[in-house]
Amino acid sequence: MTNSIEVNLISGRTVWQGVAIEGHKHDDGYIKACGICELDVADMKKLHVFPGQTVKVSSAYGNVIVRAVKATQGPHPGLAFIPMGPWANQVISTEMYSTGMPSFKGVQVTIEPAPGETVENGIKLLQRTTLNLKQEA
Repeated sequence: MTNSIEVNLISGRTVWQGVAIEGHKHDDGYIKACGICELDVADMKKLHVFPGQTVKVSSAYGNVIVRAVKATQGPHPGLAFIPMGPWANQVISTEMYSTGMPSFKGVQVTIEPAPGETVENGIKLLQRTTLNLKQEA
């Protein structure tokens, strides 16, 4: 049986996400800045993952493979953070509640180790998921 944890996911802007978005979205720098999930050390221990290993983040809205990294703030077990970008967008609701902006806070997710998986390039991720949405329509 796979180890998994349920946590509250938030997303937001980071300095590194802002720098990377000004570069090329297909570069490794963008993946390193945004294709990550910050986790509390206690949660990483529960999952039996080390920084840099891949994890699968799943919600009612979708799932995505990202790299686990130690949270830059905290401690805050039970809380995960994915910087705004195509990876976070896979697991948040598209509902905007008349604000024009989806809610990037308070998304219940399940996180599990994803050994052998890779973090997709942001452009390829969007192309794949956009094509899937078009085919479903």
